[in-house]
Amino acid sequence: MNTTLNERRTMRTRRVGQAAALLLAPWGFVLANAVDAWITRHGGSDETAKGALELAAAHPSLDKWGNFAAMVGCVLMIPAVLGAMSLVRERAARLGLLGGVLMIAGYVCYFGLCFQSYATIAMAEHGGATSDHVALLNATMNQAFFVVPALGFVAGNIIGTFLLGLAAIRAHVVPRWAGICILAWPVLHIVGGTWGELVGAVLQAIGLAVMGLQLVGSPEARAVRIPDGVAYVAPHSA
Repeated sequence: MNTTLNERRTMRTRRVGQAAALLLAPWGFVLANAVDAWITRHGGSDETAKGALELAAAHPSLDKWGNFAAMVGCVLMIPAVLGAMSLVRERAARLGLLGGVLMIAGYVCYFGLCFQSYATIAMAEHGGATSDHVALLNATMNQAFFVVPALGFVAGNIIGTFLLGLAAIRAHVVPRWAGICILAWPVLHIVGGTWGELVGAVLQAIGLAVMGLQLVGSPEARAVRIPDGVAYVAPHSA
């Protein structure tokens, strides 16, 4: 009986933690995209070695904190996605599993890319976009060790998120509008430009927050034990 009670407490603690991650993780990317939109508001891009160095040289502190916010988001996204996968496993298990695995792999890759960006910022602060720094950064970006994680992030961020949003809608675990909010992130990431990415990040944060609230309010999370030792699950609220 004590074992069962401990198992239920452990399950609830895990679900509450995953729900908290679903609420918090996406806002790391909201902050990161807000920084990116702000530092590129007058032009510029980090898609080339020279452009990345110039932006980092012009806004080193913002670039550092933007990367830090993204890295925190990457770490929290792992338990967040695990929670989302558990929420859809009964009605859209395969779709949720594929989308979740892609997302976790993608954000692990993104963490590495963000960490590498601190080297770019260091070069920008010590010389800026010199020919040597541009050549060094180009050599880094053209290596397989950089290209493969970058492609992994794209697959997880775009395809994985889209599949997880579809799984949430198909499993009917969140209102359709919340699932659409999650789907908006990969779409706006592709076609929305810098400010569109920011809007998409906010919409994704809203959609995942709804999943987090659903997760913490699920029957498994609300299971309690009454005095006679019989497990009791609180009914769904109206």
